Amino acid sequence: MDSYVHSTFGSASPFDCLLFDLDDTLYPSNTGIGKALKQNVQDFLVEKCGFPESEVVNVNRDFFRTYGSSLAGLRASGYDINPDEYHSYVHGRLPYDLIKPNILLRNILRTIKQRKIIFTNSDRVHAMNALDRLGIRDCFEQIICFETMNPEISTSRRPDEFPVVLKPSMRAFRIAIDAAGIEPQRTLFFEDNVKNVAAGKALGFRTVLVGQAIKSKDADYALETVTNMVQLIPEIWQNEESDKMIASTRGEMDLVIAPTAVGA
Repeated sequence: MDSYVHSTFGSASPFDCLLFDLDDTLYPSNTGIGKALKQNVQDFLVEKCGFPESEVVNVNRDFFRTYGSSLAGLRASGYDINPDEYHSYVHGRLPYDLIKPNILLRNILRTIKQRKIIFTNSDRVHAMNALDRLGIRDCFEQIICFETMNPEISTSRRPDEFPVVLKPSMRAFRIAIDAAGIEPQRTLFFEDNVKNVAAGKALGFRTVLVGQAIKSKDADYALETVTNMVQLIPEIWQNEESDKMIASTRGEMDLVIAPTAVGA
């Protein structure tokens, strides 16, 4: 353990900030939340927009591929959909109890001294609900979300007046950079979507593809689960502080290394 701590904390970390996607990144894609969300979106398309049930699977897929979400696709197509109503319907019915507290992730995040920020396409209420279920909301200083990227939509008179802004658009990333006051070259971006990883890389972020063992061409790192960052990205914990700081951190790192080794 001593050799690990001294080698890890011996020099300055290349990262000032860690920027995390939320869904399928901080909790795994097999929780069932994504499946429930897809069903809720399809129900919304039928109930609120009048699409035939036989078409909603294809409509949802096409909207997502073209616009990043069904909400964005609906508004771009002229549907006067209120974002709050949409999010209340598709997220408000989610079985959040499927997301379990992650003590190991919480312990890891608490040892990271750099800034930690959420960057999600979801609305703020959903983000807070998911983070609360994981038990890690207080580990982050800021949530950059749908409302951050789309402040004008609630006041727009026409659904196509302000196109919905979401990852992977360059505008979404630039809004996040400005909102957080971060330098992309000094920021480590965790994301499960390869298109979002590519967009982040294009703007200079160091990128982590989560949920995959093999890197995409735009990912600097690949993690099957986000907690694997301890083993695979130890430079997060590098620091210029003295041996006194290193010693004080050893206890915290024990909380991370020990459970990880047992589960291996």
